[in-house]
Amino acid sequence: MSGISVDVGSMQQELTDQLTAPGKTIDVRNIPRSMRHPLIFGTFDRLAPGESFCVVSDHDPRPLRYLFDVKYLGAFSWEYVETGPSIWRVCVGRAAEAA
Repeated sequence: MSGISVDVGSMQQELTDQLTAPGKTIDVRNIPRSMRHPLIFGTFDRLAPGESFCVVSDHDPRPLRYLFDVKYLGAFSWEYVETGPSIWRVCVGRAAEAA
């Protein structure tokens, strides 16, 4: 019986590329906890001004909002689309550049 080799790094990058295109929804309910915030912040960092994406969770992502306030104060929008009790959906956008 031969072993199977899996390149976890490339699998993570492929998942990131598929889930983080602007305008997409990231459903974090099936993503390991340790990968959720890096995936979300990586997605935000790749947004152009005025672009957004949505996050679906099984709980209020309020702690994530606090982290956005710390890292990106004034540079993002946060809009609840669905507020539980079993599904929470929030859309996060990069603020448009000032004219």
